[in-house]
Amino acid sequence: MFPPPDPTEPPESPNPGAFNTGASNPGASNPGAFNPGASNTNDAGAERTGGEATIPADESRTERLARLLRKARMLPDVPGVYLMKDSAGTVLYVGKASMLPNRVSSYFIPSADLGGRKQPMLDEVVDFDFIACEGEWEALLMEARLVKDIHPPYNDRLQDDKTFPYLAVTMRDDFPGVYITRNPADERFKGGRIYGPFVSVGALRHAMQLLQRVFKYRTCELEIIDGDPKNARFRPCLLAAINQCTAPCAARISKDAYRADVDRFIRFLGSKRSAMLREMREEMESASARLDFERAAVLRDQIKAIEKLDERETRGDDAEYDWQPEATGFVQDPVAGARSLARVLGADEPIRCLEAFDIAHLAGGETVASKVCFIDGKPFKEGYRRYKIQTVSNDDFKAMREVISRRFREAGEGVELYPDLILIDGGIGQLNAALEAFAQLRVQPPRVISLSKKEELLHVPGVAEPIRLGREHLGLKLCQAIRDEAHRFAQHYHHLLREKSLMGETARQVRKKRAIKKLQDEKDAGGDA
Repeated sequence: MFPPPDPTEPPESPNPGAFNTGASNPGASNPGAFNPGASNTNDAGAERTGGEATIPADESRTERLARLLRKARMLPDVPGVYLMKDSAGTVLYVGKASMLPNRVSSYFIPSADLGGRKQPMLDEVVDFDFIACEGEWEALLMEARLVKDIHPPYNDRLQDDKTFPYLAVTMRDDFPGVYITRNPADERFKGGRIYGPFVSVGALRHAMQLLQRVFKYRTCELEIIDGDPKNARFRPCLLAAINQCTAPCAARISKDAYRADVDRFIRFLGSKRSAMLREMREEMESASARLDFERAAVLRDQIKAIEKLDERETRGDDAEYDWQPEATGFVQDPVAGARSLARVLGADEPIRCLEAFDIAHLAGGETVASKVCFIDGKPFKEGYRRYKIQTVSNDDFKAMREVISRRFREAGEGVELYPDLILIDGGIGQLNAALEAFAQLRVQPPRVISLSKKEELLHVPGVAEPIRLGREHLGLKLCQAIRDEAHRFAQHYHHLLREKSLMGETARQVRKKRAIKKLQDEKDAGGDA
């Protein structure tokens, strides 16, 4: 997956991109000397001499960019990484692309605007190399490795004082977790496997979410001890419900089986996908020969998931995106909405699981509440719940306190995880009512907000003034979508109870009985004839 090392450099670990904490970071002792991809490059209109392009002495800037544009458009239509070089062959910048010709050519079109920090690079770049990859996930890891080895000047400038994100696997734990961190030297990661640095934390999070569907590792901060009797009574988070985690917190997988999945994940990061798939198929056949069909089925599902990693999530019939039109009334990507909302709220971690609550009644009659759940910006119908309010009738605030207390009773005792964000339908009054209910619990939720209906203002605890977002803000659109879905779900339950109280049974049952009677009458009339 990674390019062969420079013969002038010492040999590296057989698992590229990884190092044990406590060991020295390989870094880059010879920036610019690393020349990957020379054998992969198919130059158009430029000769190669010792890995460097022969540039006409009188070539103008316009001619140089036009030459590079022609070369870029001849690149293969595959994912990969590209390395921008100056006249001395020194690497100026390393980037990744889901489609090499599209991304690389965008640098050299006449209207290209790379921003104040990267625009000066166009005055220096005279050539580029590329390395084709099997998928975007491999390009992400390749980019991280090259940036760490080479330290290109324009990659460093883009980071300013920020630290690079790393991927950490806590191998000392009974059930290792996979985490994204900017402090790989932290004590909790000692003895773990560290990958990186990565250039884009957003791309890293996306790749880890995709790989979690395959290897089902945990990303929570729970301290899970093998054999702890409390595990059997713990209720896992929704990642277990959507089959993205094997739930070691609830003793649903053995330590050895979980470790085997994590070991495959680590091997996957350090080898080519084709080699990994070959090993997994051999292991699956071996398990089948031993009549261990359960293990063989797990491996079969992981193989299928790996083979689908490069498939795009699309809006349509793809089961990966179970779109619900009544709940996603906006056309933008809901995952982008979740990212935008996290930025507005100052959340360090992405908002993946979001629950919303609403109250419905008519003059205090048939008071009900609803809870809906979105995961990664999409409705998760298995997480929907409806409640018949038992203690009050015509008081929205007390009704909200009751439903919050009932829903989060176990989470408040530490035997269930909270969602990343709880959204209350209403203004500051409804929000305060929910906070009063949470105040009675031992464990507090990470984040609670409310969205008022008329002016669409976000109310956040501890913030004096409500947050007013633009009507086209993706974070606001996501909040509106889940708020409207909670309202729809509550109203539907309220109407069912009203029909039952007025008619003694639901209108649907009445219509069914009428239809049966009509059919019976027609049958009897036919028999008489």
